[in-house]
Amino acid sequence: MLTSSPGGTSVVARQLRQGVISMSENDLHALIGQLKSEIAQLGPEDHDTRARLESLVTEVEQRIEASDGDDALIERLRDAVERFEVEHPRATGILNNIMVTLGNIGI
Repeated sequence: MLTSSPGGTSVVARQLRQGVISMSENDLHALIGQLKSEIAQLGPEDHDTRARLESLVTEVEQRIEASDGDDALIERLRDAVERFEVEHPRATGILNNIMVTLGNIGI
């Protein structure tokens, strides 16, 4: 589980905003693979979560192909992180890393 600071912000989210976490473009593809594995492990009761995450993965892959990004994609990733942080901490960590990597490579 992700640890939280007294204000309720996770350590990973705080590090993300501060730019402490950094990764290369090659790592992005590995992270997407890890997230797909996490999605595959979700149970049938997590249908909505699965659909949201799959949609995000598709959008991230399209943005990588086009070498294009926008603030809306990053905002959707941040919303997903906040939404899934407690119930799906591993997926949340991967989403955080994807978001940082996209920023680092200019997408």
